[in-house]
Amino acid sequence: MHRSELAPLIDHTVLGPTTTPDDVTQVLEEATEYGMNVCIPPYAVERAAESYPELTIATVVGFPHGQHDHDVKRREGVLAWKAGADELDVVLNVGLLKAGEDERVTAELEELVAAVPIPVKVIIETALLTDAEKRRACAAAVDATAAMVKTSTGFSGGGATVADVELMSEYLPVKASGGVGSYEEAMVMLEAGAERIGASSGVAILEGAPE
Repeated sequence: MHRSELAPLIDHTVLGPTTTPDDVTQVLEEATEYGMNVCIPPYAVERAAESYPELTIATVVGFPHGQHDHDVKRREGVLAWKAGADELDVVLNVGLLKAGEDERVTAELEELVAAVPIPVKVIIETALLTDAEKRRACAAAVDATAAMVKTSTGFSGGGATVADVELMSEYLPVKASGGVGSYEEAMVMLEAGAERIGASSGVAILEGAPE
């Protein structure tokens, strides 16, 4: 896949706990230069939307563990949308899912999806789930009319795998995130069925792509 085709499929990401405004600016500049999207912390959305209106800006909700109260998640999503976010990546409540409280998981996601007019991606945190739980998580995202499912936050000891992308793509479009650091790794995920790549290594991925 040529660089110009791949770039719009990448969410160039900076979400670490020590992320500074300068770090965010660097990602925004790189995304502008290469034609990528960005995924940035909520505090940075308003300034980014004002300064880089041409970029597709995603931000996170309930990050990184998904354990916020559902009202907080909904409010966080609404604030991000009003600040200028184009997409939201929300962390599913893994603890509730593991407890078998699928209706609560779905209801929480439904509230957020209904509260904003922008796409919502559901991060299911595959490294923490069995295959059966992954399927239940994806089913909850479908029932909530989410736009996509996403493999990982990158903060729970695991990232995207081919097997997980194949499983998840049976339900919704997939954003493969976590551990994708090269052009070759990105292509493996896309060939497995991913439609978006989330990575802090967006520039490295594109530098490895044919022009």
